[in-house]
Amino acid sequence: MAEPSPQLTLAVAPDLEAAVGQWQAWLRDERRAAAHTAKAYQSDIAQFLSFLCVHRGGPIALSDLDSLTPTEVRAWLAERVRRNLKASSNSRALSVVRSFFRWLQKNDLVENTALSVIRGPRSPRALPRALSDREAKAVVKDVASLTDDDWQGLRDSAVLLLLYGAGLRIGEALGLTRAEAPTVGQEVMTVKGKGSKERRVPLLPVVVTAIETYMAACPHQLPPDGPLFRGARGKALNPRHIQRCLQNLRTALGLPEGATPHALRHSFATHLLADGGDLRSIQELLGHASLSTTQRYTAVDSSGLLAVYEKSHPRARG
Repeated sequence: MAEPSPQLTLAVAPDLEAAVGQWQAWLRDERRAAAHTAKAYQSDIAQFLSFLCVHRGGPIALSDLDSLTPTEVRAWLAERVRRNLKASSNSRALSVVRSFFRWLQKNDLVENTALSVIRGPRSPRALPRALSDREAKAVVKDVASLTDDDWQGLRDSAVLLLLYGAGLRIGEALGLTRAEAPTVGQEVMTVKGKGSKERRVPLLPVVVTAIETYMAACPHQLPPDGPLFRGARGKALNPRHIQRCLQNLRTALGLPEGATPHALRHSFATHLLADGGDLRSIQELLGHASLSTTQRYTAVDSSGLLAVYEKSHPRARG
C-alpha cells in the first residue's frame, strides 16, 4: 500500500503522491536505507516537488515529471543556492532526485532524460594544510624515532624526504624499484605518475644520501626489478605504514589533523611558491595536467605572498 508523503508542503496529484509513497517503501524495504538516510531523501524529494508546484503554479502530477525540462532543474538548483545551501547539500539533493527518476523509469511511471544533462554543483576539494618549514623538517627528522629498528627508521625518513624534498606522491615513492633508486651525484630522476605519465624531478643531495643510507642498512635482498622500499618481512612497504607514522607524529609533535603524507607533497609545492617559484615550473614538478590543480595545491597565506613580494619586487624594495 502506498504511503502518503506528509512532507510535501503543497498538494500533488494522487498518482504522484502514490508514486512517492511507493518509492519511500522501496527505500525502506528493498534498499534497506537507514532511517535517517531515508528521511533525508524524502526531505529532498519533498522540497524538489514543492518547488515544481510553485514554479508551475499549482499541483503537479506524474505527467508533469514527463515534461520536466533541464531549465526547470537548473532553476531548482539556483533556488537552493539562493537559500545559501552548501554545494555538498545541493549535490546530494540532485543525486536523490536522479535516483527517484531512475526508480520512476524502471517502474514505467515516467520517461524523462532532463536530469542526464545537468552537471551537479562542484564541492570544493579539501586540501591538507601545508606544514611550516620547521614542522616538515621535524617530521622527516623524528620519524626514525618511532621504531627501534635502525634500518626501518632510515627507510621511513627516506620515503618522507621523497615526498617533501621531491614532491612525490606516496604511491610514486613506494612504487620505485631498486633500479630506479638515485645514486650519489644524481641530480634528476624520472618518476612515473598518474596515467603512467613520466616527469623529471630534481633531487636534493640530502634525498639521495637518505636513500643510499637506507639501502646500505636494509637487511633484505633488493634485486633491480623489485620494490626499493621493503617492510619488516621483506615485502613491498605498505602505504598504510607511512600513514600510521604521520598519525603518530601528529600526536608527538602536536601537528594538525591535516598532517598526512600528502601534506608533505603539498608543503613541497607551497614552499617552492613562497620562495618565488613560478606556477608553471611547479606544475611540471608535481606532474599536474592542469595548471588550475597546481593553483589549488600551492595556496599560501597572504602574509607569505607579501613576504615574497617585498623580497623580490623592485618597487617594494625601493
